[in-house]
Amino acid sequence: MSAAMRIDLISLFPEFVAQIAGHGVVGRAVERGLLSIHGWNPRDHAEGNYRRVDDRTFGGGPGMVMLIDPLRAAIAAARAADPAPARVTYLSPQGQRLTQGKVRELAGRERLILLCGRYEGIDERLVAAEIDEELSIGDYVLSGGEPAAAVVIDAVARLQEGALNDAGSAEQDSFGEDPEGLQLLDCPHYTRPVEHPLGAVPEVLLSGNHAEIARWRRMQALGRTWQRRPDLLDEATLTPADRALLAAFRGSPDG
Repeated sequence: MSAAMRIDLISLFPEFVAQIAGHGVVGRAVERGLLSIHGWNPRDHAEGNYRRVDDRTFGGGPGMVMLIDPLRAAIAAARAADPAPARVTYLSPQGQRLTQGKVRELAGRERLILLCGRYEGIDERLVAAEIDEELSIGDYVLSGGEPAAAVVIDAVARLQEGALNDAGSAEQDSFGEDPEGLQLLDCPHYTRPVEHPLGAVPEVLLSGNHAEIARWRRMQALGRTWQRRPDLLDEATLTPADRALLAAFRGSPDG
């Protein structure tokens, strides 16, 4: 088994780290020794009686900006805690959009250092000096980087070998690995009971015909992607078989 991946989270709310690490897939990855998560509070490196970590922005305007020195010291402490090199990733709305492809790249690293900003962000000089990359989880505003860090950690934890009880789950998820290299949304899923006032389970899923089930699931994944995220198919090169399945979906009542 490969060494556990290490994630260092720099945040004003270190208790958030414990919450992330204690539940679900992330908690299981930690318990199984696949992942370790460590919190670093910039306030521990701040000076003065109030251990101040922010100040007013130059030029006027609302909001506060996080100070350079407490954050820089926390980054240095995180780097020094393990000899393995690590890039510093700042969770920022100005960053590269997080995609499943980027998650796979992050999951293959030995270490991550995630920096969570607050208020109006962090001093731009620190960004230039210490930040290796910026990541955004979407075009909306959060109060801080902690929820975004939780998204990154959960997504990365799922891809650690042995974190999921069913090894095939990650491959079948929306945006998961695809044999044709496509990014597709997931197909619909059903469980018991077979008959319900809200409807019945599609007969193909009860047939036991694995080839037909796989064909139906592929058709549904292509169809859902076409309906809900057509941008994912705009630049994709579909195989003749996928084009036929998508055409069948469009001609079906569901399409």
